[in-house]
Amino acid sequence: MAEETVILRCAGLRKRFGERLAVDGVGFTIASGETYGLLGPNGAGKTTTISMVCGLLRRDEGEVIVDGRGIDVGAAAAKAAIGYVPQDLAIYPDLTARENLRFFGRLYGLGGHELATRIGEVLEVIGLSDRAGERTEQFSGGMKRRLNIGIGLLHRPRLLVLDEPTVGVDPQSRNAILASVEQLSGEGMAILYTTHYMEEAERLCDRVGIIDEGRIRAEGTRRELVALVGQRDRVRLTASGNLGAAAAAAARLDGVAEASARDGAIDLIVTEARSLLPRLLETVAEAGVLVKSVEVVEPDLEAVFLHLTGKALRD
Repeated sequence: MAEETVILRCAGLRKRFGERLAVDGVGFTIASGETYGLLGPNGAGKTTTISMVCGLLRRDEGEVIVDGRGIDVGAAAAKAAIGYVPQDLAIYPDLTARENLRFFGRLYGLGGHELATRIGEVLEVIGLSDRAGERTEQFSGGMKRRLNIGIGLLHRPRLLVLDEPTVGVDPQSRNAILASVEQLSGEGMAILYTTHYMEEAERLCDRVGIIDEGRIRAEGTRRELVALVGQRDRVRLTASGNLGAAAAAAARLDGVAEASARDGAIDLIVTEARSLLPRLLETVAEAGVLVKSVEVVEPDLEAVFLHLTGKALRD
C-alpha cells in the first residue's frame, strides 16, 4: 500500500476495563477508496476499537494517525477528518431530515450556500431527497439509519467510520445502506466498517480483519483469508454417462484436489473454481458425460472465522 494513499494507520491499540482486556494490540491501515471491515461477533472489541480510532475513548497504548495527523481524545482539529456513524441513532426526532442535517452541518462549521448545497448532495446519496421535509419521528428504522450516515458525511471526511450501520433495519433499507457505502468507496473515501454479518463483509470490504476477544486473528482479502486456512471451492456436476471415467479424468487436471462420482453427480474439490470451470466441463464432456447442472460452493468468511476461533460468527 503506497504511503501517500494511507488515510488511517493505527497500531498496538490496547484498552482495559478493570480486569478485562477488551482490545489487545489491534492495528491496521486503510487507504483512500478502500473499505476495511472489522468482522466479529458482539463483544469482540469492534466498538471499543473504533472509539479509540475516532478519539472518543482514551487508549491505554498504541497510536492512531488519520490523514497524517495524530488522533487522541483532545485532538479536536485532527478529528475533522473523520465522519463517525455510531450504532445508536444521533438524530432529533422532532426535526425534519433537512433540519437535522442543517443543525449538524452548523456544528461542523458549515453555513450558507455551502451547507445548503451539501445537504442536497447528502440527501441524494442516502436516498432521502423525497422525504427531506418530514419529521424524522415518522421515519422507519432504516430511514433513520440512513440519515445517521448522512450526518457523518456532511463535512466530507477523509475517513468514514460505520459501526454496525444495518443492525435492526428492514431488507430494503439495508440494501440501500450497502449501496451507499459502495458508492462512497468508489468515490475515493476510506471506510472502516464493523459488522457481524459475514455477507456484508464479503459484499463491501476490500480487506477484512477478523477480530475476536479483542485481537485481530487474521487479515486480508476474502481470497487471502480463505487460502490462509486451506479452504477450497467445492463443485458438483449433476450428469449422466460414465461418471467414474469422467471423475478420473477431472482428477488429473491442475487445480483439482479431489474428484469422485456418486449419486448421479461428480463431486470435486478445486482451487479457483471460476477459472477452472471451462476446462473442467470440457474434460468431462470428452469423457462422454452430459452435464445437466453445475453447482459451485465457494468457502466463505464464516468458515474462516470458525476455523480461526473455534466458534461460529454469531456465538
